[in-house]
Amino acid sequence: MTITKVLIKTLVLIISLSCLSLYSQSHQKTNISIQENQFYINGELTYKGRFWKDNKIEGLLMNSRMVQGIFDDLNPDTVGNFDYPDTQKWDADRNTNEFVAAMEDWYQHGLLAFSLNLQGGSPLGYGNKNWVNSTFDGKGNLRPAYIKRLVRILDKADELGMVVILGYFYFGQDQYLENEQAVLNASDNITHWILEQGYQNILIEINNECNGPYDHTILTQPRVHELIQRVKKMSNEKLLVTTSYGGGVIPQENVLQVSDYILIHGNGVHEPSGITEMVRRTKNVKGFANQPILFNEDDHFDFDAENYNFKAAIESYASWGYFDYRMNGEKFEDGFQSVPVDWSINSSRKKAFFKKLKEITGY
Repeated sequence: MTITKVLIKTLVLIISLSCLSLYSQSHQKTNISIQENQFYINGELTYKGRFWKDNKIEGLLMNSRMVQGIFDDLNPDTVGNFDYPDTQKWDADRNTNEFVAAMEDWYQHGLLAFSLNLQGGSPLGYGNKNWVNSTFDGKGNLRPAYIKRLVRILDKADELGMVVILGYFYFGQDQYLENEQAVLNASDNITHWILEQGYQNILIEINNECNGPYDHTILTQPRVHELIQRVKKMSNEKLLVTTSYGGGVIPQENVLQVSDYILIHGNGVHEPSGITEMVRRTKNVKGFANQPILFNEDDHFDFDAENYNFKAAIESYASWGYFDYRMNGEKFEDGFQSVPVDWSINSSRKKAFFKKLKEITGY
């Protein structure tokens, strides 16, 4: 081998190692951590020093349910249900591109976190049929196209200083995993990938509403703590992990004992006093150890009323998450969950939420 070829190979190796080093550091700008019942971003309290109507806001993590950011439908018989009105076709990359383009606007209104699910959520708001939307194949392997879209969102969140509440499994899609081993494979594969990429701006939600109709028992309330422990052990406690419960449901001891933070939902809780009661009851469950309590799904609004769920959560020092879907007869721009999604702040409900969020957080 000539000296020239040796020099070229050496140069290529140096460049490759340099690029790898830069890549491994590129996902370390934003770090989420917890101390007692408060959230910290990059070692500083969220909304530091902020109070609203004598309620402490610092340490909370205001969020929104944006679970369809990497949505696709792999079933050719149903994908036509999600065509964009202007093109009459579905486009998964367009969906993610428009999601990423909207993120900075959300952040500037005080939104520090959003839920993003690897198996989505109901693209109709509620209810599931035959569509196939999963980052995992039947054996639990990662689908490259989904991961590619996921990277775009995680990187943008890292750049902005935002946190992603990343949900692994959803009861409308877990049936496409062949068996329990496939569930374990899926959990291990995505956890390994997160650690390998170096993302530190992620909170893990093992599954959406563990008390829901899951096909695999390890994803149900009595056993889901096994997966929480598995991810924590695999990450050497570096990842913050929990699961969530359905609207109005109080978390159980087996989950509280192993969770780093607590996720509850306000769907079906029609009176703000019910939100207050949920927080009180959660704190009284054996196993609660002053973890932060966070609502990451609540489809109640009325932000100009005297009392509303968002306000009640804050008064109980719990973070709150906005859940907005397109109701019957509404336009394309309504809702963040119904596919296809318009990710901009343009409907009356979106505007009302982000206006109130900006007022509360002082952004």
